[in-house]
Amino acid sequence: MVDQASGLRKMQDSNKVKVIAVSGGKGGVGKTNVSLNTAIALGQQGKRVLVLDADLGLANVDVMLGLRVKRNLSHVLSGECELDDIIITGPSNIKIIPATSGSQSMVDLTPSEHAGLIRAFSEMQTEFDVLIVDTAAGISDMVLSFTRAAQDVMLVVCDEPTSITDCYALMKLLNRDHGVFKFKVIANMVRSPREGQQLFAKLTKVTDRFLDVALELVAVVPFDDNIRKSVRKQQAIVDAFPESPAAKAFKGLAGKIVDWPIPQQASGHLEFFIEQLLDY
Repeated sequence: MVDQASGLRKMQDSNKVKVIAVSGGKGGVGKTNVSLNTAIALGQQGKRVLVLDADLGLANVDVMLGLRVKRNLSHVLSGECELDDIIITGPSNIKIIPATSGSQSMVDLTPSEHAGLIRAFSEMQTEFDVLIVDTAAGISDMVLSFTRAAQDVMLVVCDEPTSITDCYALMKLLNRDHGVFKFKVIANMVRSPREGQQLFAKLTKVTDRFLDVALELVAVVPFDDNIRKSVRKQQAIVDAFPESPAAKAFKGLAGKIVDWPIPQQASGHLEFFIEQLLDY
């Protein structure tokens, strides 16, 4: 009976999409680099990955990879095309849904419009295993809508007071106002594994005192000059410098993500692909 139940869960999970939001509160912490490198590392492991550039007004995922975009999310929201029509292909066959840059109207979308976009993913024909949502910086309605609609929230934090403070502010809003209790943390651009652990300890010291949340340190990404070089080359570091310390950290994170369980039921609020969680 146990084997049968385990087999059934694996079969069900194979039909579902793992949804991960990458956020952090503060800009400049390397969030998009984390999103893209993790996505490409997952692609290298044979996973079908879709990246949503959820910084709707200041998109840069396509720019970071030197990709040409003909249509973006603004064309979907205007009714000109569907999500499947704007997908572009990146390294390791990852798929990307590009947003637009310099559009105030995209920044000013209402929460109901965000919800409509989240629901539109359920109608996509393109099949994939993992959706990575690269959110904007800050604590806007846009960030909160996309983050709370994911199954897992990965917060990117650096060893700077502003990064820690903004990360805490985002967790506080998601926890107290939206019922998010679990967060996965990436200590980014640290000088050593020990510094990464110390950074995580600083964050947990505050959250343990004031919030009802559970934090998990899932990756420590070292400061690596090769990241800057790869950005100039418009390549991900896992492609440009695959043996570099940061690239190895991203590959290790991708290996962990493969084993993260997919929820067997809906959480009670709007989620990406919520109908998959309601079917079982």
